[in-house]
Amino acid sequence: MRICDDITESNGVYTLGRLANFIRDRRIPLEVCPTSNVHTGAAASIATHPIELLRKLRFRVTLNTDNRLMSGITLSDEFESCATVFAWTLDDMEWLTLNAAKSAFYTFDTRLAMINNVIKPGYAALRA
Repeated sequence: MRICDDITESNGVYTLGRLANFIRDRRIPLEVCPTSNVHTGAAASIATHPIELLRKLRFRVTLNTDNRLMSGITLSDEFESCATVFAWTLDDMEWLTLNAAKSAFYTFDTRLAMINNVIKPGYAALRA
């Protein structure tokens, strides 16, 4: 089941179904690959891709490339496309990057060190 099939909207108010609530409440990461989804027909375009909705609803979304060689896209390209279409700021991109680090298959201490010593200082340098 696509997670968006378990989210309904009425007058700008979103309601999460049982599965969507379970996924969000438990901070289960969603590895999202917008360009690949467009290439395979799962989404009509980046603009109609549900990543922005999932981000706004505070799911633990991570931005990914799926099959970089087949899609001919890098993670930088993916960030650029989504930032352009959804007007993402550095804060939005940092949030997505932190989600990925929090969800990585490393020990807690390694993830924490990566967040505090690499990611946060890196984004701070970009802002400077």
